[in-house]
Amino acid sequence: MSDIIRRILVYVDETEHAVLAAHYAVCLAKTLDAELSALFVVNTQALGTLLKSRIFLEDEEMEYRTDLSADAERYLNHVKTIGQTKGVEIALINTSGSVSNEIKKCVKERDIDLLIIGELSRIQSRRDQFYDETERAMRSVPCSVLMVKDEEHVWKIYDRLL
Repeated sequence: MSDIIRRILVYVDETEHAVLAAHYAVCLAKTLDAELSALFVVNTQALGTLLKSRIFLEDEEMEYRTDLSADAERYLNHVKTIGQTKGVEIALINTSGSVSNEIKKCVKERDIDLLIIGELSRIQSRRDQFYDETERAMRSVPCSVLMVKDEEHVWKIYDRLL
């Protein structure tokens, strides 16, 4: 096990960038013999805002929350399979709340050395920039952060990994 990076956390959401980050995290964890955890956060803060804005009725909000929880399980199971394929065990964490707060909380509780995230989405407006929870977490966690890019390279190293 590496003395520099012992525990890795990969943040997973419903984006292709996050799934690519999970592939890279598996490669890094295997290479460094590090512990790997995957975190999915159901963004209940956003759901609350939609409810307050009367975009959702309470029944719709509960149904949507159930759908999001099912999505979280599906994505985390996919990440687990990505790890199993390469012989890497992944601790799966499914939680809800504010994305940035839950990432920071998980990093602190698990004494994470490295947070891995997928490439951030393109900023369309100042409002998007202000509300990007992943970027907010990236800037405020107490550990190093690695942003995964270059899909072709990631697939190449993942495919070569024994």
